[in-house]
Amino acid sequence: MYAESRIYVPGDDARHIDWRLSARTGQLHSKLYQAERERVCMLVADTSAPLYFGTQVRFKSVQAARLGAVVAWMALAEGDRIGALRGSRSEPAISPMGGEKGVLRVLDALRRWYAEKPIEDAGLAFALSRLRAVLRPDMQVHVLAEPASIMQVHARDWAALAQQAMVRVFLLADRFEQQPPKVRLPLWQGGGVQWLDLRNPAQFRQWQATFVQPLQQAHAVLAALGISAHTVMSDADCTGWFVRQPFGRRR
Repeated sequence: MYAESRIYVPGDDARHIDWRLSARTGQLHSKLYQAERERVCMLVADTSAPLYFGTQVRFKSVQAARLGAVVAWMALAEGDRIGALRGSRSEPAISPMGGEKGVLRVLDALRRWYAEKPIEDAGLAFALSRLRAVLRPDMQVHVLAEPASIMQVHARDWAALAQQAMVRVFLLADRFEQQPPKVRLPLWQGGGVQWLDLRNPAQFRQWQATFVQPLQQAHAVLAALGISAHTVMSDADCTGWFVRQPFGRRR
C-alpha cells in the first residue's frame, strides 16, 4: 500500500520513482509503500593519515573498521538499509542496501579503506558534502573520525547535518597519544633517530596541543550542537557499547 513519497536515494528501486512529483518539484522522488518503511543508515568514514597509527592492540583505523562493522550488523538487525562513503573524489559511495548483501558490501568497503591508507583522501569535510547529496530527514548517520578531522568541518555544517538527520560520531583515539609518559622517546624518521623529550614542559605542551586538545575540542563542539559523540580507544572492546546504548528503534 502506498504510504508517501520522499527524495530519491541511490539504491532505491527505479520502478518506485514518483514521476509526477519528480516532474512537479524538479527533484527525483521515490514512492514508499507501507511494507517498505525502512530507515537508511549511512557510515561516513574518515580516512585521514593520523588514523593509520596505534600503540595499543591495533591501529585506530582497524578499530574504525570494527566499529563500522558493528554498525552495519546492527542496521541489519533493525531492518534498515546500510550504505557508506568516505572523502574521495573518485571512488563512488556504497549505495544503501538492505539484507546481508548490503552489510557485506559495506564490510568490503571498510576492509579496503582501513586495511591500508588510501592514496587519495579529500578530508572529512568533503565526505560530509557528499553525504548532503543523499541526505533525508529520517536518515541515521554514523561518523568514524580522527578528532582533528572534526575541527576541519565548520560548526555550521555540523549544525545543518544535525538538523536533518540523527548523527552519532565516534572519535578514534590511542591511549599513548592521550596519556603519554613523561620520558625521552626515540623517533625514527628519514632513516635516523630523533629524540622527543616529554620531560621538557614546552615539548609536552606541544604534544598535548597535537593529540589531547583536538579530542577535547571535538567533544566540546559536538556537544554544543547536540550531537552524540563517543571516544573509542584503539584497544577497546567496541561491541559492548552497543548493548548498553541501543540505536533507538527496535523491531
